Amino acid sequence: MKLNFNYCFVFFLSLTLLIISCKEDEQKTAVDKSTIIVKSNKLRSKNDTTPRSVPIINISDTIEFPNIVLCVKDSAINNVRLSQKLAKIYGIKLAELIKKNKLKVTGPPMAWYKTQKAPFFFEAGIPVDRKPKKLPKGFVIKQTGGVRAIVAHYFGPYEETPQGYAVLKEWIADEHKSIAAPPYEIYVSDPIGKDGQPIDPYKVQTDIVYPYR
Repeated sequence: MKLNFNYCFVFFLSLTLLIISCKEDEQKTAVDKSTIIVKSNKLRSKNDTTPRSVPIINISDTIEFPNIVLCVKDSAINNVRLSQKLAKIYGIKLAELIKKNKLKVTGPPMAWYKTQKAPFFFEAGIPVDRKPKKLPKGFVIKQTGGVRAIVAHYFGPYEETPQGYAVLKEWIADEHKSIAAPPYEIYVSDPIGKDGQPIDPYKVQTDIVYPYR
C-alpha cells in the first residue's frame, strides 16, 4: 500500500493527540495532552485480574514485505518519554529528511523495540522509495523482505501489544521455527477519526511482524 508523505505526517500528528492512560504514570507524572503512551512501563502481572476487554489478534503466515526503512535509533526511560521521542522522530526528524531528499513514503510508520517494558531501546522508521544519497549522523537504513513472516494483526490498546508478541512467540515454538530477524511493529491505522475524535482502540490496527525460518 502506497501512502503519500502528508498521510504519514498527519497520521503521527493525530497519533500524538491520543492518550492511553496508565495508573502508574498518573500518580507520578502529569501527562501532556499532546503525547501518546504506546507502551506500558511494566508488563501486566499474571496475578492482575482487573477486568478489561480482550484485544483481537488475527494471525497470518506470509512473505515479509520488502521495505527500505529510514530510521532513527533512540532510547527512553519510560513510556512518557517514549511517546515524546516518537512524536519528534516521526513528525520532525524523519519528516524533514524525507522532504529534503524528495523521497516518497511507501508505507505506514514502523518501529523495532528491543524490550516491551521500560527502559525502551528502539528504532523508529518510515518506509521510503529509495536510500538518501547522504545519510546524516543519527539516521540508519533498515531493510525488510526476503523471508517468511508470521504476523499478528492486533486490534486493541497499545499498552497491551505484548499479548501479540506472546502469541507469535508461542506460534514460533509450536511450529519449531526460529526467528530470522528482530520483530517489528507497523502502525496501520490512524487512531483519530475524520471528526478529530479518538477511535475505539479495538478498531485500530497494529501489525506485529516476526520474520522466521
